[in-house]
Parts: sequence; C-alpha cells; structure tokens
Amino acid sequence: MQSQVTKKKLSFKAVILLMALGLIPIALSAQSYQISKSEGEVTVTGTSTLHDWEEVAEQKSGTMAIDASGELPSISSLKFTVMAESLKSGKDAMDKNTYKALNTGKYKEIVFQMDAVKSISPVVSTNNKYKVMATGKLTIAGKTNTVDLPFELTLNNGKVLLNGKKPLKMTDFGIEPPKALLGTIKTGDEIEVHYKTVWQ
Repeated sequence: MQSQVTKKKLSFKAVILLMALGLIPIALSAQSYQISKSEGEVTVTGTSTLHDWEEVAEQKSGTMAIDASGELPSISSLKFTVMAESLKSGKDAMDKNTYKALNTGKYKEIVFQMDAVKSISPVVSTNNKYKVMATGKLTIAGKTNTVDLPFELTLNNGKVLLNGKKPLKMTDFGIEPPKALLGTIKTGDEIEVHYKTVWQ
C-alpha cells in the first residue's frame, strides 16, 4: 500500500516537473465559451430548378475554449451542433423534403467537432480579429467526413464572434438532393452553410 502511495506522489511530482520544463502544456488560461442561442444566425442556402432557397437553423448549441493570453489566440476545442429538424425554410413542404433527405427520424443532429487548427493569422489593420482555418469531423445524416472549416474570429469585450461560410455537397454525405412535384423540381447538389455566431 505504501509503495502505491509513493508511486502516486512520484508521478505527481514528475508531472509538475514536466510542466515547469514546458514539456506538458498548461491550459489554465484557456477560457470556455458557449454559443448564444438568441444571438447570431446559421443558414443553409442552395439552388433548385425553380428558385434559390434558404433555411435557418432555429436550434443551435456549442462550446469553445480559447486561450487569448499569447500573441495569437489558441483554440483548444470547438464543437457545434444544429438540431436537424430546426432547419426552417418558411415552407412546410420543403421542410418535410429536407427532413426526409436528412433522415431526421434517425439522425437528430448535425455536428462539427474540431480536431485541430491548421492556421490562424491576424486580419490586417483590425484589432482582435483573426482568420482561422480549422479541421474536424462534420456529421450529417449519420455520415462523418473530415472537412476544413474557415472562419473569422473576433474577440470583443468578453464575447467571441465566429463568422464564415462553407460550401458542401449533399452527395458527399450520402444525401440525395430533395425533389418535389414528382421530380419536376430538383434541388442542386451544392449548398453553402453561413454562420454568424456569438459565443460568451
């Protein structure tokens, strides 16, 4: 029993020593943020043989951790979730076709989970604004792909603004573009996700 306690003490001392030497990063200065559900907007835009369309995500959630103590901010985690059936176009028929294509009866959420930040650089002549390229796992309709996610990050009086857009193809996620009126109206494969979000 004493030898186990001694090993634990030695292990703890070793961790402290490695931290002091800089061999284990100290993340004590990272601050956690949650996405504001009442501010910001996430929209999906696309085309069809009849007209362009837009859907707004009415339910979103997310967490992010940022260390802003250095010359450049460091993003250690980022997770973003949209409830699939909260996507609303203002047209019930279109929404039903969207939910069918996304198989929302089985797959309730659309999720992005960041793996790493590929690059971050300050926006010239703008304070506290940075261009970021993150990479991570995007899951839509039960299929997960690794994607690069570009955005601008702004640190603003205790809040974080995350803005950007990302083009995607539905077929890359095994989704057949929705059709209407016996197939006479067809949705284009390419869509674009626009995100203007506030984190606090």
